[in-house]
Amino acid sequence: MTYSFMSPPNAGRFALSNATLPAVAVEGYTAPTNEGLVRADLLIADGLVAAILPPGSAPPEFPKSDLRDGMVWPCFADVHTHLDKGHIWARNSNPDGTFKGALQAVGADREANWSADDVRKRMEFSLRSAYAHGTSLIRTHLDSVAPQHRISFEVFSEVREAWRDKIALQAVALFPMDDMVDEVYFADLVSVIRRAGGLIGGVTKMAPSLPSQLDILLRTADKNGLDVDLHVDETDDPGAGTLRAIAEAVLRNGFAGKVTAGHCCSLARQDDCIAKRTVELVAKAGISIISLPMCNAYLQDRYPGRTPRWRGVTLFKELAAAGVATAVASDNTRDPFYAYGDLDAVEVFREAVRILHLDHPLDLAARVVTTSPADIAARPDMGRLGVGRPADLVLFSARRWSEFLSRPQSDRVVLRRGKVTDRSLPDYRELDSVVGA
Repeated sequence: MTYSFMSPPNAGRFALSNATLPAVAVEGYTAPTNEGLVRADLLIADGLVAAILPPGSAPPEFPKSDLRDGMVWPCFADVHTHLDKGHIWARNSNPDGTFKGALQAVGADREANWSADDVRKRMEFSLRSAYAHGTSLIRTHLDSVAPQHRISFEVFSEVREAWRDKIALQAVALFPMDDMVDEVYFADLVSVIRRAGGLIGGVTKMAPSLPSQLDILLRTADKNGLDVDLHVDETDDPGAGTLRAIAEAVLRNGFAGKVTAGHCCSLARQDDCIAKRTVELVAKAGISIISLPMCNAYLQDRYPGRTPRWRGVTLFKELAAAGVATAVASDNTRDPFYAYGDLDAVEVFREAVRILHLDHPLDLAARVVTTSPADIAARPDMGRLGVGRPADLVLFSARRWSEFLSRPQSDRVVLRRGKVTDRSLPDYRELDSVVGA
């Protein structure tokens, strides 16, 4: 049966009674939990959460919608995406599904096709999908080789303004760190990032020049008040150890800004003693880690005619146990780096639970697409349920984890400021004019 939610007649003031909430994402309410789930009544008034009360105790002046123990989550945070690459698969696919094939295909497509209109149309399509699924915060990496950095950041700034009441957007400049030797380009890139209020990023690789490159990057970030978000060790090579070099550079430079590292795949391929030391350094340096389980399971350990021997993801549990801020995210969407996906945080969460074994117990699992990524993105005002916070909520018919994780939850209902949104997904045919049928 399709789940439906009908707003009470007085839509500005109502109660969601008998709701089940992920306790890890709830502020200021304490009650007995079952696998990290807590039951409550939510009072909504004028688009805000007015109160969180014991189940069945909503006052009569609040018209009730009985959720019959259905789950209510805060809207999601997806803080490692590539909105500029999205949906180019039909135009330039990855013939062998490898990382090298993805690099070549994206490079060719970018050079031939990434005009402002092309990037804007695909970016808007992706945001409409994410919004329909219930996401309210997105960080995207933008390919920033010259002259693309100016094109994509200008489009991003325009789109961010257009979407500011629906999805909070952040952008990271993604570029080969070797390109910093071009001082004119690098200075221009930094100025573009600053004007856009973005973050500085880059792709790290093992080389004798890496320590000096990291010093330049961190000093530049510090001088310009920029946070850092890097692509790190996206390989199955156990000898790739740039994550450790980044941690050492943060400590060496006394960098006080936020540093995030995405992927960090090779960490799971290293000897335990080496990996343990790296995890300790990452924790000491205060680096946050984003795992991309769907994309990395797709790309990593892919060789012709051979079944993959590992899951492609980082040491997520070990990092979290050491006190490292950790989250998961979508990464790429229907492009050469990942042929699938729809910027649906529920799909990301469901697959992360399976691939990373975030279950048994599931008590804290919901944090990886709610509170944790919001904190990493310096938006602690998002990804949470709390009194006085906007009633930006996602309602599910699922009552417990076994129900939630067994279906895609396509019947979910999304509320923004307490009002039901249109969950219609954009038709892929809308992209035919830019990527072909």
